Amino acid sequence: MARARSEARQPSVFEALAGAAPLAARMRPRSLDEVVGQHHILAPGKALRSAIEAGDTGSILFWGPPGSGKTTIARVIAHHVKGEFVPFSAVNEGVPRIREVVADAERRLVIGQRTIVFIDEIHRFNKGQQDALLPHVESGMLTLIGATTENPSFELNGALLSRMRVFVLEPLAVDDLSKLIVRALADTERGLGALKVTAEPDVIAALASESDGDARRALTILEAAANLAVGNV
Repeated sequence: MARARSEARQPSVFEALAGAAPLAARMRPRSLDEVVGQHHILAPGKALRSAIEAGDTGSILFWGPPGSGKTTIARVIAHHVKGEFVPFSAVNEGVPRIREVVADAERRLVIGQRTIVFIDEIHRFNKGQQDALLPHVESGMLTLIGATTENPSFELNGALLSRMRVFVLEPLAVDDLSKLIVRALADTERGLGALKVTAEPDVIAALASESDGDARRALTILEAAANLAVGNV
């Protein structure tokens, strides 16, 4: 899939990537301009992009398949509005943790900083968790961004859902995935550029096509192929 360029000694994959996060995490976009796909909500003039650029998105729910950019866009929003990004596990954390998050948010608000609470798999949020969070979302103390692969109409109570703007994310197109793959191969800071591996255009297209619209899957396979190419697996 990927092959090493025939040059001087190639850096060991362990040297190049020692202590680093997986490629999919390292290549996560850091700005709106780095995000690929989701043009229906992020192209110039579209609803979500306009709200982000205005610095006031309100609470949001992203509904879409795995690898479509839900977490990525949430992080970009927090960065753009200079808010504190606070991940919350709907599975492992309960009402006491919500109280801690609210207390921290109150302290940040005093110095003018927002708190962006991100809940992945928000469809697993139980009634007690929803009831504890609701008044703080209503008051604007917290900006809530949820992500789900399930229809939110069946999973969240109406009171919480009514206070969130729902954006449907689509699987990434083959062209978008191809751009991500090419970017990862070239990037020497976060990607695979230091390993000096290449991939033929037809191989890139095949990987993008077989990844089923999932950026995480495409980059995970690419990283494994790069490791094989430099002979360090």
